[in-house]
This record gives sequence, structure tokens and C-alpha cells, in this order.
Amino acid sequence: MNLDDWRSRINDLDNRILQLLNQRAEAVLQIGDLKRRQDAPVYAPDREAEILQRLGESNGGPLGRDAIVAIWREILSAHRALESALTVSYFGPQATFTHQAALRHFGSSAKYHPAKTIVDVFDDVERGRAHFGVVPVENNTEGAVNVTLDRLIDSDALISGEVRLEITQNLLSRATGLDGIKRVLSHPQGLAQCRRWLGQHLPDIPTEQSLSTAAAAETAASDVTVAAIASDLAGELYGVPILRAGIEDNPHNSTRFLIVGRHPSGPTGHDKTSLLFAMRNEPGTLYRILEPLARLGINLTKIESRPAKQRPWEYVIFVDVEGHRDTPPVSSVLREIGERTLFLKVLGSYPAL
Repeated sequence: MNLDDWRSRINDLDNRILQLLNQRAEAVLQIGDLKRRQDAPVYAPDREAEILQRLGESNGGPLGRDAIVAIWREILSAHRALESALTVSYFGPQATFTHQAALRHFGSSAKYHPAKTIVDVFDDVERGRAHFGVVPVENNTEGAVNVTLDRLIDSDALISGEVRLEITQNLLSRATGLDGIKRVLSHPQGLAQCRRWLGQHLPDIPTEQSLSTAAAAETAASDVTVAAIASDLAGELYGVPILRAGIEDNPHNSTRFLIVGRHPSGPTGHDKTSLLFAMRNEPGTLYRILEPLARLGINLTKIESRPAKQRPWEYVIFVDVEGHRDTPPVSSVLREIGERTLFLKVLGSYPAL
């Protein structure tokens, strides 16, 4: 076959794909009608996770799994919007890493609302202004995002998903060289993730905290003496060139984000459960609380402590375990843990990455 023959074949395949996409859309509309009759939520994270997992496992190539997931997330997003547009609140403004995480999870057909603070994201979800919220919870360089952990303690929102995003920090500036920079702006996490690079290349230049990496880029757009540490997307949005790319100290820098909503996610067979508890300040208490996990072979993937705001020198413990709260052995372990703690709160069970 020559080039024209192959192009003709691609045209035929595109037409077939288009026809199948519209057939799928018709099925989605029928499902949406049934959901409305049953007052069921439009977005079912467990169902979408099952679709992506099944396609990833059955994919024979040459497209890789990541490509398949990216394509189908956009298909799911577009077809979901036929039922009803999801409103997603995220820690903004536009072009923050949280915005990118939201786009990766919900696709481009959702309606996005940038919130000024992480607390505002939770408020948007709790008060029904958004169906879901996206917030950062931990970075593998700087650790936990404490504002998110503190808000999870008293929020009614449930965790329904997670996103891991590789974080590439760039030095954005309209200056022609490093010697033209008088100030460096970024979110505190952005500054911390590039501390060593700044010390080596801009040791005498003051740094200032901004509300977000994107806000720093916006400032750099209007002041040629300012550099911002932010994403390439922020640079594109605000028209600020990349002066130095990839300045993060950890080349494997990544951040985990949580999807929070008002409805629980059903089991998929590959889930994670997040919980928090308070305990007595006595020797061996933590061991006794976690002992059922070891006894029943449940993997603990994270443990983090935060001060209990109302009780000085006492702590709230955050734990992630493999499994779903509604299926054994996690369901029985939660009962045991509840009996051994001062209080237990299940933050949500959701598809694990």
C-alpha cells in the first residue's frame, strides 16, 4: 500500500470510530435517564475506574496504557457531560498543579471553578456549589499539606478518588538572564521544592511567598525583574517564558491530590480506604489499634499524625489501608479499630492508583 492508500484506511477507521463514539453516547443518554429516575449521581468513580482498568488490561498495543487511559478519560468526560455537566472546584487559580490534576481526572468537559483556598474547595463541596473538589494532600519532597489534613478532620466531604501528578517546576521570567532577576515568587511548596537550586543559582535574590504558583506567574508577567516558580502551563497562560526548566531539587518530585465529594464510591476490587482516629496517650496504644491490620494481612500504605486542635499535646492519626470499607477484611477491621480508639472517622474508600 502507498501513502494515499494508508491515509484512505485511516479515514475509514476514523469514520468507524466516530460512529461508535456516537453509539456509545446514545447508550450514555439512556443510562442518564435511568439515573435521573433513580436519583443516582451522574459520576460513578468506581464504574469509571473499572472501565479504565479493564481497558488497560485488555490493551494489546501498540498504544501504551497511559495513552489509552488519557484517551478514554476524555471520552468519559464528554459522554458524562451529556448526562449533566459536573462542577469541579479546585485550589486555583487557573494553571496551578491542582488545576492540572483536576483536568487529568475529570477531563476537559467538566465545569471548573477555581477556589482561592483549600478551605474554600471543601466549602464549595459541602454547600453544594460543586459536585467535587480537588485538593493537594502530600508531596514526596515536602510531605503532607497540613491545611488539607486539618480540613478533613471536621469536613463532611468524602474522599472519592486520588490523582498523582509528576511535578516539574520551572523558573518563569521575562528577564533575559538570571542577572536580571530581583525577586523570586512562588507558593511555599514551590519554593521549598527548589530550595537547593535557588541557593546555587540565585543565592542573593530574595524569595517571596504567593498564594499559588499561578499567581506568581501572573505577577512575573507584569514585572520583568520578577521570576516565578511555576508550571509550563502557567507560563503559557500568562505569557511568561521559561528561563530555566526543571529546577526542582528532586527529579522524581510528585504530588498526590484527593478528589472529595458528597457520595461514597463503591468497591472495585482495587481500592484504598482513608481514615483518621484519636487515641489515648498511653504506651502501646498505637500498636493495639493497628494490630488487626497485621493479623488480617491488610497493607497499611500511609500513616501521618496531626495535633488535635482542641486537646493540647494529643494527636489525630491519619491512615491509608488497601481495601474497601464495605468489603472484608477491611469492614471487620474498622469495627475492631473503632472499639480501640477514642473516635474513628472513615474519610472514604475509593479506587486506588
